[in-house]
Amino acid sequence: CVYMGNILACGTYKNNVSHLAKERMICMSAHKDKKRGTWMTYTRYKNWKGEKLIHQKRGFKTKHEALDYEAEFLRTAEKDMNMTFEQFVTLYVQDMKHSIRPHTWKTKMNMINRFLIPAFGKKSISKITSLDIIQWQNELATVRDSEGKGYAPTYMRSIQNQLHAIFAHAETYYLLQSNPCRKVKKIGSSTNKEMLFWTEDEYFMFRNAISEDPIYYYAFEILYWCGIREGELLALTMEDFDLDKKTLRINKSYQRLDMEDVITDPKTIRSNRIIALPDFLCEEMEDYFVSLGNSNKKARIFPASKGKLHHLMDRYSKVAGVKRIRIHDLRHSCVAMLINQGVSSYVIANRLGHENIHITERYAHLFPSMQIEMAKKLDEVQSQKSNVIYGGKTDEAV
Repeated sequence: CVYMGNILACGTYKNNVSHLAKERMICMSAHKDKKRGTWMTYTRYKNWKGEKLIHQKRGFKTKHEALDYEAEFLRTAEKDMNMTFEQFVTLYVQDMKHSIRPHTWKTKMNMINRFLIPAFGKKSISKITSLDIIQWQNELATVRDSEGKGYAPTYMRSIQNQLHAIFAHAETYYLLQSNPCRKVKKIGSSTNKEMLFWTEDEYFMFRNAISEDPIYYYAFEILYWCGIREGELLALTMEDFDLDKKTLRINKSYQRLDMEDVITDPKTIRSNRIIALPDFLCEEMEDYFVSLGNSNKKARIFPASKGKLHHLMDRYSKVAGVKRIRIHDLRHSCVAMLINQGVSSYVIANRLGHENIHITERYAHLFPSMQIEMAKKLDEVQSQKSNVIYGGKTDEAV
């Protein structure tokens, strides 16, 4: 037995235990498994609730391996920041997975497993320094594929954000002294330098081309005129449409995870919304529902995948002779169209389910001609006021 924090230890295993459990009695042992011929551990400990538990682990080749494992287990159980980065990721997963959408979590874990654990996994999380992170950034920035291309700036920024989130979690909830990411300048960029979108003319060219594929003609009509996300589109059912009231309800999203179709909540709370539909779109969707016949009104009306939409975008962009944009860029196109029509940023934010009205700041540059029109209107205002004040006299006469 070992009284945590004292010099006493079983065998030669001195002081290699958590300093956060000084008042806990923890029984440790490593002994030979006679049936298997390997070593095993048997540990009594208290969890964060104060409950007395037992942890066993078999299959170690040597006693030293068994004791090493036991010490690392206790560090994790006692939230000791001498644990490795990889071990802390296990805690991070337990704490955070339930609160993040499945698709987002899958993307997050892909970045962690691909870029962070190989770089920092075996290091003690409390001993990773800002310099370690700078050196990792430099290596990440020099990676090139077979065509000589590096990672996109936005992708590198996302990877760094994952690292920062892990350290921030350790600092906030597990008493890590400081977050080493805080002193390091972030790499990459939070936004793409170029925001692609289609003008109304370009969309109409694409729409004419895809009209030969009726099902997906309606899908792209919804994407463009409503500005919804592709996951929101693929989750739609007949029940989401109220064609009498001319509205569309958005309250769910479609994901394809681990070879299964998954319906989740929308991306954010504000993503739950009601969208007003124009008359022509109501008429189109009514025609589409007639073509579906007596289908299950709870079934997805566009039973496709995101990959299918991307394939169609590739195909019909070429047929139409317009530049290829992403499916998500149709949201940009919708915003650009609404801005061009003079719709307020508040209305746009509500329609698209954005968190705030600052979205217009990202799109204002799409229509530089609007600045020219605004200047002309200011001229008109000044001219009208001048005529009233000076009785129609010219400046020279005055």
